[in-house]
Amino acid sequence: MNDNDPPTVKIITGRVFRDKGGEPEGVHVMLVAPDDDTAVRRALEALAGQGFAEAEFDQIGDMEGMPDEEPHASAYQGAVEGEVSVVTFEEED
Repeated sequence: MNDNDPPTVKIITGRVFRDKGGEPEGVHVMLVAPDDDTAVRRALEALAGQGFAEAEFDQIGDMEGMPDEEPHASAYQGAVEGEVSVVTFEEED
């Protein structure tokens, strides 16, 4: 990686709960971190800061470039700029 390459954005997928034992919402967290452990810690801190009581993560991985559609494209750009970007959505049964 050279200085002109964008940083690698990690994505964490799972569920979040506003209240303990409440209804789940799907979540995608995008951020830049040096390793998976740091990514998970920063994601949990950001979710707590947004008022979520609990989180369950399923997967973590590296994104392969900017997504084409919103809100993920904006979340990806925010992650490249140093933010912890959170996208929540209703989970389908």
